[in-house]
Amino acid sequence: MLTLATDLDALARFGRALVDPLRCRLLLALREAPAYPSDLADMLGASRTRLSNHLACLRDCGLVVAVPEGRRVRYELADPRLGHALDDLRNAVVAVAADRTCGDADDKGCC
Repeated sequence: MLTLATDLDALARFGRALVDPLRCRLLLALREAPAYPSDLADMLGASRTRLSNHLACLRDCGLVVAVPEGRRVRYELADPRLGHALDDLRNAVVAVAADRTCGDADDKGCC
């Protein structure tokens, strides 16, 4: 069984990864298929240096892995369950946004 500290650490790492839009886009792209940094940079319209920094962050968070292939390195999600988690999280957020049952949402800027 996981400890509370371990659970919090795992969620914090996932949250840290999702806080930046480019990292979110990287995770969603890698959810579709593994890719090389140069291809990801072109696909996402980011410089290779910027993309490299974000891939390093995602590696440090344990969400992606670098797989050497000869002279190149391919990136992929560290675990296929992360792709499912991204889908579930996105679906939950969209569902909550569509269900605006809070009467004060517009006035208070919440929900």
